[in-house]
Amino acid sequence: MTSTPSGGPLTGLRVVELAGIGPGPFAAMLLADLGAEIVRVDRPGEGASVIPPELDAMRRSRKSIVLNLRSEAGVGAVLDLVEKADVLIEGFRPGVTERLGLGPDRCWERNPKLVYGRMTGWGQDGPLATSAGHDISYLALTGALHAMGRAGEDPAVPLNLVGDFGGGSLYLVVGVLAAVYEAARSGKGQVVDAAIVDGAASLTTVLHGMMSAGIWRDERGVNELDTGRPWYDVYSTSDDKHVAVGPIEPKFFAEFMTTLDLDPAEWDRTAPESWPVLRERIAAIFRTKSRDDWAKVFEGTDACVSPVLSLTEAPTHPHLAARNTFVEVGGVTQPAPAPRFSRTPATIQSNPSAPGSHTREVLESWGVRDVDSLLEQGIAVQS
Repeated sequence: MTSTPSGGPLTGLRVVELAGIGPGPFAAMLLADLGAEIVRVDRPGEGASVIPPELDAMRRSRKSIVLNLRSEAGVGAVLDLVEKADVLIEGFRPGVTERLGLGPDRCWERNPKLVYGRMTGWGQDGPLATSAGHDISYLALTGALHAMGRAGEDPAVPLNLVGDFGGGSLYLVVGVLAAVYEAARSGKGQVVDAAIVDGAASLTTVLHGMMSAGIWRDERGVNELDTGRPWYDVYSTSDDKHVAVGPIEPKFFAEFMTTLDLDPAEWDRTAPESWPVLRERIAAIFRTKSRDDWAKVFEGTDACVSPVLSLTEAPTHPHLAARNTFVEVGGVTQPAPAPRFSRTPATIQSNPSAPGSHTREVLESWGVRDVDSLLEQGIAVQS
C-alpha cells in the first residue's frame, strides 16, 4: 500500500508526534487515519519493539524521522517542525520534555497557536504524577477495576482497552481537537493534560449516576451490567465456546425466552430469588447446541444474543465483512479507520513506517534548517 492523500476530515492538520508507547501512538494513528499529516519523531536506537515496525498497525498512516533529542541541534530540528505544526503530542513523564528543551513554553516561542497534547497515566500534577504505572494501575485507583467481574471472584482485567486506549487515547484526541478548534478563534495554543486516570474515571460516570439513584451497588457481579442478572451474561455452548446474552428490555427478554422455548410469563424478573434457577435453566439449554448453531437460531431476532468470536474469527463475520470493519494492510489484518464520514472518508494513508524511513523527505519538506549537516553528524538518521 502506498501513501495517498486521504481527503479525511482532518486533512491540512499538521501534527508532530514524539514517539512513545501505547496510548500516545494510538491517538496519533486515529488522527492520521482521519487525514492529519503526522510526523513521528523516533529516537536513535529505540526502533526495536516487541512488534516489528512493519507489522505494528499503530504505526500506520504517518511518516517517521529519527532525531537525537539529546543534542541541541536535534531539539532545534523539532522546534523547526513545531513552527509549521498545529499540534504536538508527547507521552513522557511530567518534566521530561522541559528538560529536553521541548516544553510548551519553548514551543510557543516558535508557534503561539500550537496545541500541546500530553499523554500520561497519572497526569501532570498530584502525588503520583512522576510514578510509574500501567493500565491496570489507573483502573484500580478509579474504581473501574473493582466494578469488573463476577460476584465472589477477583476483579476481571479488561486487557488495556479501558484505560490506555479508552481513558487515554480517545480523551487525548477529543482534547486535542477541542483545543485546535479554540486556537483557531483565540490564536493561542494550550496544554491538553490527558491523564488515563482522569479518562478512566470519566468512563465510570454512568455508574456513579446509577449509584446515586440507588440502582447500582458498589459490588461486583450483582448489578444489571456486570453479570448480576441471568439475562446479561455469557454462556458456554456444547463445543466449549460462548454466546453473549443481553436482552435488558422486557420485550427483548420475552423474545429471548421464547426463542429458548421458555415462557417469559413464568419468570418474574423483579424477583431476585428466582434468578439462580433461571440462570441454571438458560445455561443448560445453551449447552445443548454449538455456538454457531445458536447464532443461527437467534439470527434475525431482537433477543440480543451474539456469538463470542475470537480475534481471528471476528473479521470474517458476515456483518463485519459487509461493512469492511477489518482490512488488510501490508499483510496484516487490522481494524479499519473509525468512525465513518459521508463526505470526507477516513483512510489508512500508508503502511506502518520503519523508524527514520522519511527523515530527509520530512525535514526538507517542512523547511528544517541544515538537513545535510544533521544527517552527516548522525543527529538525524535516514534508514
